[in-house]
Amino acid sequence: MSADMGKRLQNVRKRRGFTQRELASVAGVSVSLIRKLEQGERADTRLETARRLAVALRVPTTCLVSGPDAETERDDQWTAVRQALLGPVGSGDVSEAPTVAGMQELIDAAVPLFSGDRFRELSLILPDMIRDADLVAETAGPAGRDVRVRLMQLTGWLLTQTRQFDAAETALGRSLEDASGRLQGAATVNTQCWLLLRQGRLDEARELAVRWADEVEPRISRATPGELSAWGWLLLRASAAAVRDNRPGEAEDTLRYANAAAVALGREFAPGDDFLKAFGPVTVALKRAENAMVVDRPDLVLKLSARIPISGMRTTSNNRNRHLLDVAEAHTRARDYAKAVDVLQEVRAAAPEWLPNQRYARDIFGRIIARRRTLTPDMRSLADAIGVPM
Repeated sequence: MSADMGKRLQNVRKRRGFTQRELASVAGVSVSLIRKLEQGERADTRLETARRLAVALRVPTTCLVSGPDAETERDDQWTAVRQALLGPVGSGDVSEAPTVAGMQELIDAAVPLFSGDRFRELSLILPDMIRDADLVAETAGPAGRDVRVRLMQLTGWLLTQTRQFDAAETALGRSLEDASGRLQGAATVNTQCWLLLRQGRLDEARELAVRWADEVEPRISRATPGELSAWGWLLLRASAAAVRDNRPGEAEDTLRYANAAAVALGREFAPGDDFLKAFGPVTVALKRAENAMVVDRPDLVLKLSARIPISGMRTTSNNRNRHLLDVAEAHTRARDYAKAVDVLQEVRAAAPEWLPNQRYARDIFGRIIARRRTLTPDMRSLADAIGVPM
């Protein structure tokens, strides 16, 4: 978020005729937070808190936050990947030059590392894979470029997941440049929208998702699973951006269209067995619960969650684990801290490398431990795993 957020908040608050204390009461935040923001003692706040302030002030969230002070966390683990993305394409030994078939096999073999959030292993193999994919793309024509598109999609998704935002933007930009068709491009744009959402760039995410959803909208009666998946995911991204930007009607409309695509599919389906494109009724239900948490309806999150059959999803599914964080937050809001801790422990067991990259998890657990006088050894271990300072 921009360092000017405090000035914008103060200007809008005064135009609406609120005192700091009145705004704090309506928005359900502390008056000290508003004071610190307006006085510049704090440069930003969580997007969910900004949305509460925007709702109270009756303005879009983007009136208070301006995208793009990216929250990129530089991590030496990804230095070699960043260098490979930005480095020149080398010629290498022709006798050892990678082939399209070889690269396709290599990427297929690496997909379980991506879907399984095995970040350490990926940080070691990705630099060479990126360089080889560049060589194939330069020497093998359209088939080689298709290979690079796929790898850049996966790499951009991974770097977004691990908050390497600048590098993710580079990878996804390269993927879109090489994309040979609407559906290939839409798969990349889906992740680009998620990247913008993680950066708080709500207007950009919403406009990009809506534009591409219009571009790929199929005739449902004749649509292929791939077309339904691409369209549905773009609508989900549009809904996520709209609900965070205090546009509830638009969020519900786009979610309803996404549900129509899911109903047409009839089940969870991953075109080409691509986990990034997996879409269906359960995915829409997970995102509906996520929207409910954004608008501060923990009761609805728990009600919806009870009806979502997540037990059949892969334990390392990012959508599943993100939903479980919403469930943990809902239990925390209900002051059922034991259940919240149990859910976080479940996520930790399923995705130990994914969890430390989630600021949402740190916020949830931080609130839990702030309300307890003593912590059990298991809770201390969980705090270390999530990265909550003790």
